[in-house]
Parts: sequence; C-alpha cells; structure tokens
Amino acid sequence: MRAITPKQRGGPQVTETKRTTAVIEAEVREGTYGDKVAAVEPGGAEFIPLHERHGQPYQQFWTWVSPNMEFATIFVGIIGVWFFGQSFWMATLAIVIGTALGSLSMGALAARGPLFGVPQMVLSRIGFGFLGNILPAGINAVVAGIGWFAVNSVSGAFALNALLGWNSKICLVIIVVAQIAVAFFGHNLVHMFERWAFPFLVVVFAIASVVIGSKAHPGVHVAGVPGGFLITLGAAFGYAAGWNPYASDYTRYLPPDTNRRATGLWAGLGVFISCVWLEIIGAAAATVTNVGKYAANPTAGFTSHLPTALADVTLLAIALGAVCANALNVYSGSMSFLALGVRLPLALRRAIVALVFGVVGFFLALSGLHDAGERYNNFLLIISYWIGPWLGVFFTDQVLRRGRRVDGFLFDRKHNPWAGFAAMAIAMAVSIIFFANQTDYVGIVPKHAAGFGDLTFEVGFVLAAGLYALFFRLEGAKENRDEILDIPDEPAAESAS
Repeated sequence: MRAITPKQRGGPQVTETKRTTAVIEAEVREGTYGDKVAAVEPGGAEFIPLHERHGQPYQQFWTWVSPNMEFATIFVGIIGVWFFGQSFWMATLAIVIGTALGSLSMGALAARGPLFGVPQMVLSRIGFGFLGNILPAGINAVVAGIGWFAVNSVSGAFALNALLGWNSKICLVIIVVAQIAVAFFGHNLVHMFERWAFPFLVVVFAIASVVIGSKAHPGVHVAGVPGGFLITLGAAFGYAAGWNPYASDYTRYLPPDTNRRATGLWAGLGVFISCVWLEIIGAAAATVTNVGKYAANPTAGFTSHLPTALADVTLLAIALGAVCANALNVYSGSMSFLALGVRLPLALRRAIVALVFGVVGFFLALSGLHDAGERYNNFLLIISYWIGPWLGVFFTDQVLRRGRRVDGFLFDRKHNPWAGFAAMAIAMAVSIIFFANQTDYVGIVPKHAAGFGDLTFEVGFVLAAGLYALFFRLEGAKENRDEILDIPDEPAAESAS
C-alpha cells in the first residue's frame, strides 16, 4: 500500500499509512548532466533522477583497476616484507586473503548503487540514522578527502621527482592540480579519465612486473616479526576496503534495472585483481631492494631495478596512477562531507567542496614527504580499524531489514536510531584498545602476546555486528518498520530493500 505522494517542496515530507509505513520525499539532484563529460556535475549527494541514469556494469572494472595502478598499492607488498618481516610467500598469502575480504565487501556495496541512486555514505544512513551517520561519514570525509589524498599525492610526487629531478614540492603541486581538476568536474569525467588511463597503466605495469619478477628472490630468508602475517593481512584488507565507503558513488548513475550481480562482480574484480597483482610485485621487489638505501624515495627504489627507459615510463605511470586514485578520493571525500546533511544552497556545492578538500589535502601531503613509509604503514591499519566496525553494522542492518522497504530512510531527517552509532563506537574503542598493533600504539593483547599481530579489524567487525543485532532488537518497533522513498516528478521506484 502506498500513501499519497507529498508534492510540497522545501524538504522531505512524511506521510503515514495504516501499515506503519512512511513515505519520504527524496532530495533529488538538480540540474541537467546526463552523460556529458565536459561539464561540471551539479548538485551534491542527492538522489540521481531516473532520466539521468546511464552506463554499464563492466565500466566498473577499469574504474577500480586504474586507481590501484600506482605506487601506494605496490608499497603494501613492500612493507609486508620490509616492515612486517614476511617472506615473499607469506606476504603473498596475506595479501590474497586480506584483499579478497575487502573486494567481496566492495562488490556487495557497489551492487546496491543502481537501485538506490545515492552515494555510499548516504546509504549508510539506513542503519546509522541521519545524525548517527556523522560518525562513519565524518571519518570517511577526513580519511578519503584528506588522508588518502595526501598519501597518493606523495607517491605521485615521488614518481615525478625521480623522473624529472625537480623539487619534490613542485612535483606535488603538479600532481595535486591534476587530481583536483578531474574531481572538480565530477562523476562522468572521473569514469572517463579512469578508462583513458587503463590501457597505458596495465601495459606498463605488466612489462615492469615481468622484469621485477625475473630479478626477485622469493626464497630469501627474512627475519620474522611476531604477528607479522596478521599485520600484513590487515594492511592488505585496509587498502582494498579503503575503497568500500566509495562503492555506490560510482554505481549510483546506473539505471535501477541494471544487473546488480554484474555490477558487484565487475567492481569487486577490479579491486581484487589490481591490488593482488601490484602488491605481490611489491613484495617481490622488496626481496631485491634494501630498505635503508631507498628510504627517502621508495618509488625510486622500486624502479631502480628496471632498464632506464622502462623505469622512466613506469615512473610516469605511477604519477598517472596517483591522479587516477586521488580523483576518486577527493570526489568521494566531498560526497561523504555532503552526506553529513550539511545544507549548501550552491548549485556547484559538490565541486566546491572537492576543491576545498584538495587544497587541505595538499598541505597535509607536504608534511608527508618525510617518513613516508612509516606513516603509510600506520595509515593503512587505521583505515581498517574503522571500516571493519562500519561494515559490521552496515551488513547486519541489511540482514535484519531484509524484505522491507528501506529507501525512505535515506532522506528522513527524523530517522535517528542509536544502535548503529553505539555499536560502531564501542567496537572501535574495544578493538583498538585491546588489539591494535602499530608504531604509534600497541594494544593490550599484542603488548603481552606479540604473536597475535593485529586483529583489530576482525574483532571490530564481529563485535560491531553482534552489538548492532542486540541494540536493534532493544530499539524494537521503532526500527522494525518500512519507509518508502517518493521521487517527485518520477514514476514510482522499484522496491528497495
């Protein structure tokens, strides 16, 4: 049963039906955009109108392969050997398992984009509520729009510095300007840029991989680090899962009747194949590269084993890959900020927020030109610390609400349950205090039993899922209801659950 469509504008309207079902008016993205590339995407984190939808699931593959064709991905494998004391084969096993977990969740999240038509952090409102969603969306706005942006900007600047010999700060400015320009224009240019870069990046890294692999010493003895396997696994998961909060940002423009299984499969495969490939090559490179010799510029250390011409082309590919990654980071960082519910009247609010995030990320990147390896190690683990509990709440909520209409919760500002926020916050606090293991902080368990490594994201996920299931039931009937999204000037949407 569907209530009468509210036609008044000026914010979401609520109409109750006899079956405790509410109808919420969607906040619809204004402007005309369609599939235009040379145009600035209007609006912000609102619902994408049905007549604006376009694209195919297979486009997700290069959208997620290209941004991982960069040195930050390679360095995950390098630190598994250099910092976590893993042999090549143990690092490879940890990389495959950690990446597989992050890629499976990536596919599951991306698959929901066409049906709901909103960014990932707006989808997060279903379980967290409008106010509670400030926790995951706020963290992701900082981590994606500023943190990841700085990390990848540094790797791109190092590549240009090694290639051209220019001052690293000048190289950083060049990389940052290119990244902000792509993100400023928005969704369609981001997709197009990833597609243009895809063949060049894949070919260059394929050739470089063959050369590096031929020189590697996979059987070399490495001094083990207690718990190093689980720390490496956590870093690999953190890198792959770092894309999870962006998943539906790049599938929300697909038509709602798009094959969801294909959408998730292409997105998950893009992350899995690219991350496993380059991280394993990074582990191989670490077996022939001395950590101390190239501490100042790890990028130069990686390419030092390549013939000069190939090394130069690879450095160019690394710089381009950094731009591919950060176009997504700053775009999705702005989406997460707008998902906080901040009302900006500007038609170009997303583009302007992306510009601001890019500028802030630039200044953070300046400080990251020193001690890059250690900072990156800690950053990867910190990402997994919050994403694990967030995924625990998100997927548990999806199970508990199965069969119900949930699309109305996306724009219901009165939907403010406490279960999601509490479960994620408690799980993060407990898992970090007891199980974190990095240079800035060692938790209670690894401090007394180093062999445990770092189990923070695993414990955080399980604990958050269990707590949310309990808290959801404690909230009772208030949460056990349906909410339908009404889209002004559009036909009734397909059932979203």
